[in-house]
Amino acid sequence: MPDMKLFAGNATPELAQRIADRLYISLGDATVSRFSDGEVAVQINENVRGSDVFIIQSTCAPTNDNLMELVVMIDAMRRASAGRITAVIPYFGYARQDRRVRSARVPITAKVVADFLSNVGVDRVLTIDLHAEQIQGFFDVPVDNIFGTPVLLEDMQARGLENPVVVSPDLGGVVRARATAKALGDIDIAIVDKRRPRANVSEVMNLIGDVEGRDCVIVDDMIDTGGTLCKAAEALKERGAKRVFAYATHAVFSGNAAQNIGSSVLDQVIVTDSITMSKEMQATGKVTTLSLSRMLAEAIRRISNEESISAMFN
Repeated sequence: MPDMKLFAGNATPELAQRIADRLYISLGDATVSRFSDGEVAVQINENVRGSDVFIIQSTCAPTNDNLMELVVMIDAMRRASAGRITAVIPYFGYARQDRRVRSARVPITAKVVADFLSNVGVDRVLTIDLHAEQIQGFFDVPVDNIFGTPVLLEDMQARGLENPVVVSPDLGGVVRARATAKALGDIDIAIVDKRRPRANVSEVMNLIGDVEGRDCVIVDDMIDTGGTLCKAAEALKERGAKRVFAYATHAVFSGNAAQNIGSSVLDQVIVTDSITMSKEMQATGKVTTLSLSRMLAEAIRRISNEESISAMFN
């Protein structure tokens, strides 16, 4: 069996270290820095010839910098004769640009990124909760898209929710809401129907379902500016919701997210460490972070040992 080695870029070093600790190995020695003009500079400082290499790097903000770090690290590993290279991308950026709507003159950037990674020489991709599952089909290499839901469910079950109802923040999230409701004992769901006049601006229009006097659990794959989430929480409280909790795998938290969430009626926002949280967001006092390290460490172990990934969720 090839020697397993873990390396990390600069996007999520804390998560990478937690994963390494759970696998009882040290992070590989690599220098990921910048030339004076801002270009990415990578130096692998140990032998990786024939090794089973895993590079841990979310492509979150600064998205382009983190993506280039990942790509250049993959190339460095390939040229250093690594036996197999797996890109571990807890948060896969550019996933929201996955199709052309009504033949609009826009790129399918998720496909561009998939081609970029495939062409530079990655052998496999491991990611969590892709924004659109069909992105797996953009790759010419195997993609393991695992679910962050079990980590979030553990917190939901331990929180002592009273007469809970799972809420989808939009019509597109109904499947996720139903799956979460089923996992919590087949409880009720509610749906927030919204209209979005332009990107990152949303308006809550209607609430479908009974939430009066109940704890509401909003579930989504990511939180960006938090505008949709905060307006959904307002609608729920106006309809008599007792408490409102929001759960999401990816804490993108861009733009005015800290201000939006900090001043909102949300009782708590629970996310994972797929993206390193800013100090400004931490200062709101409303955000709890759960770690994906146990799940990712187990997935990496299974990939390295040629074991089933799907068995983790059976």
